[in-house]
Amino acid sequence: MAAKLYVGNLPYSTNDADLQELFEQYGSVKSAQVIVDRDTGRSKGFGFVEMGSSGEATAAINALNGNDFEGRSLTVNEAKPREDRGGGGGGRGGSRGRDRR
Repeated sequence: MAAKLYVGNLPYSTNDADLQELFEQYGSVKSAQVIVDRDTGRSKGFGFVEMGSSGEATAAINALNGNDFEGRSLTVNEAKPREDRGGGGGGRGGSRGRDRR
């Protein structure tokens, strides 16, 4: 079963290929993506890697978390599910000047 990893504190020069190459040392990489700013196209300094198995993911975490990559100490751990940001309607209810009876 595949395991998704969060990779933080990446150098801003890191691209998807660099990230994939770094993690391939520890097993098969199904995907590697550096997150970039929508407007500028510049890296946000973190990304996600999907490893082929949980054993490979564990090996990558143990080997890379806290270790130096191009002068930066990486943060590598299991990715958490994305939280719902609740964008459902603004939350500005109220009577808006009408009499509430």
